[in-house]
Amino acid sequence: MVLRLLQYVDATGARAVAARHDDGPAHTVPGAASVYELAQRAIAAGLGLAAAVEAAGVGGPVDLAALVAEGRLLAPLDHPDTAHLLVTGTGLTHLGSAEGRDKMHKDLADPAKQTDSMRMFRLGLEGGKPAAGQVGAQPEWFFKGDGSIVTAPEAPLASPAFALDGGEEPEIVGLYIIGPDGTPFRLGYALGNEFSDHVTERQNYLYLAHSKLRPCSFGPELLVGPLPADIRGTTRIVRDGQVAWEKPFLSGEANMCHSLDNLEHHHFKYAGFRRPGDAHAHYFGTATLSFSDGFTTRPGDRFEVEAAPFGLPLRNPLTVKDAEAVTVTAL
Repeated sequence: MVLRLLQYVDATGARAVAARHDDGPAHTVPGAASVYELAQRAIAAGLGLAAAVEAAGVGGPVDLAALVAEGRLLAPLDHPDTAHLLVTGTGLTHLGSAEGRDKMHKDLADPAKQTDSMRMFRLGLEGGKPAAGQVGAQPEWFFKGDGSIVTAPEAPLASPAFALDGGEEPEIVGLYIIGPDGTPFRLGYALGNEFSDHVTERQNYLYLAHSKLRPCSFGPELLVGPLPADIRGTTRIVRDGQVAWEKPFLSGEANMCHSLDNLEHHHFKYAGFRRPGDAHAHYFGTATLSFSDGFTTRPGDRFEVEAAPFGLPLRNPLTVKDAEAVTVTAL
């Protein structure tokens, strides 16, 4: 059976955790106000997360449809101090569709198209899945922000006023906490919308860092256990109640040029990312974007990402924040 966890706000305004197996009914996890707390309890007891959930018992039923309709869902992992949840990701990790793969191989064979991106992609193709016990090629890596940028499922993704674009990136997210001795523990995986400014990035690839400093969303459900090798999902944009753009997307190691172990190694090899008590949300990349099809998003659009076996879809409307005046004051 597949175990999934959700975080939400109950009818009294208190935080709670729900669990469900496969697509069955959800129930509360007694005595757990957060997945972070539950995971810490599991580490202290020497248990796996699924075993900790089982040990907690089965609480009352949870109406998932009501949580969605009433906006009471939370991201499936957060931290009591948002500064201690680090949001990061990797790019150029996915092979894409058959059509995309054919174009990629032609580009790799054309010296005129050997951009830094293509060279990085080639490194992944040639060395992103090393043999057991060996270290593979480094992927592209980027920083998005801390827990303050995480937007709950169903809540608006607020693009800054200075952004040139606000586009979806349907991805799988690895969710982790760091144990007392600095050991990274993977809790599981969730659907994610990494949300980036592709127009800014396209101006110059050195603007990639700027383009990634945007809000993001993941969830609603945390898949506990291994990630299936072949994930087939759908990403769409709904405008004025109608599907304005839609496309299938692929993920999982069968559709990637890097192994998950390799991506995790090149993130957690840095001692600063193994600080006891911290939490991490790490996006694993995508090959499917509406921007690549020439689609331009606008405020009011709703992003939707869904894939088995992640349960509820991840949905977020797009908004734009008001312009902010920023002044630096000398002391």
